[in-house]
Amino acid sequence: MKTLVYLLALTGIFAQGLRAQDTFSIVAVDSVTGEVGSAGASCVDLILFFPNYPIDFLGDLIPGVGAINTQASYNVANQNNARTRMLAGDTPQQIINWLVANDAGANPTNRQYGIASLVNGSPQTAGYTGTNTLNYKNHIAGLNYCIQGNILLGQSVLDSMEARFLREPGDLACKLMAALQGAKVPGADTRCANNGTGTSSLFAFLEVAQPTDSIGQPSLLVSVKTPGGAGIEPIDSLQILFDAQHSCTTAGLSSMGESEWKIYPNPAEDHLVVELPTVRLPSKNANYRLVDSRGRQCLFGQLAATSTRIDLRGLSAGVYVLEIENGIERFQRMVIRM
Repeated sequence: MKTLVYLLALTGIFAQGLRAQDTFSIVAVDSVTGEVGSAGASCVDLILFFPNYPIDFLGDLIPGVGAINTQASYNVANQNNARTRMLAGDTPQQIINWLVANDAGANPTNRQYGIASLVNGSPQTAGYTGTNTLNYKNHIAGLNYCIQGNILLGQSVLDSMEARFLREPGDLACKLMAALQGAKVPGADTRCANNGTGTSSLFAFLEVAQPTDSIGQPSLLVSVKTPGGAGIEPIDSLQILFDAQHSCTTAGLSSMGESEWKIYPNPAEDHLVVELPTVRLPSKNANYRLVDSRGRQCLFGQLAATSTRIDLRGLSAGVYVLEIENGIERFQRMVIRM
């Protein structure tokens, strides 16, 4: 948990008018493992302006419950209030509604939030981007994640983070690291476009808490801050620290080769076909499940040896995630029911 000294220092600095416009970040939860996580980066020079700040200050994890990122015109009181509401049992959207109605600085239009939590075991997410946060600004609330940013190069930064998060077959930590790599382009935070040779940001962090962790003591925390003008890419430096503490090749289930699987048609109407080439036989009793946008399991079954036809006629039109798992390997793909 953030210390009182840190909170007082943070409040005092921002009362003097310094604003940390923290740019791109992600929060996410895993309904299977109960893990919650946060990652982000920004072109704020913490070494020069805020040397005593914990680098992960914008992320707040409640183990077994959820994650909150508080950014743009950061206000520590709003972050503390968001934590209080989450501990009280509010859903992500309820927390945001409360924060907007009770902004500590009486100006919610300058704020940006991303929240993901486990509500009765199922993931829920919500994002908020105030109209007066600096362009480019937006957020994406997905199945079990929320990605947000301001002062961005453009929507492509957020889209790339989402694509990398979804494609990464590893555990939650690996997905968060992949999402940050998706934003690793010069000037992702536009203030860093001319930072030496051009970097995405000046600091970056990633943290994941297990359900048994204590607040403020996540099992995994890596962070990097670099000086302005040095031309050092913090996401690359963060990746080195991350790899030293966490393996994405052995963590959890390994990835089934995506190119070997055939899933069609997608978008689908009444049926979806899952086909595994004979070169991969036997299928090792692979199971499938289809999860909706709220994380609820809609369909579950066992795959046949070569080809399985999944009946979608009982489902509403929308976006789903197909998960295939055999206890050794795992595969995920987003599918659309028309």
